[in-house]
Amino acid sequence: MIVQNKYRLMSNELDPKTDRTQIMVYQIRVKGHVSREWTDWFEGLTITLKDNGETLLTGPMIDQAALHGVLRWIRDLGIPLLSVTYIEPDQTNTTEAKQTQE
Repeated sequence: MIVQNKYRLMSNELDPKTDRTQIMVYQIRVKGHVSREWTDWFEGLTITLKDNGETLLTGPMIDQAALHGVLRWIRDLGIPLLSVTYIEPDQTNTTEAKQTQE
């Protein structure tokens, strides 16, 4: 019985409806411009086209599996991956403001 409680407490399951603090926001930078029509393919991430020919894919990921799913799509499409950045929760609004200005 103690073992069951131990594992229940150590669960990695996230419930975004009850605990939004656990959702992580990532910014993925890729080479080339990705069409905004692909938003659904990229799990609803915001697509920002940069003047330097790069694309930023920014948004919340429910867990690491979701992040890896997006990275797998990027790989399968042959899009060169430049960086993946975790955005601290208190920086989310600042980062989004910077993206809209660029």
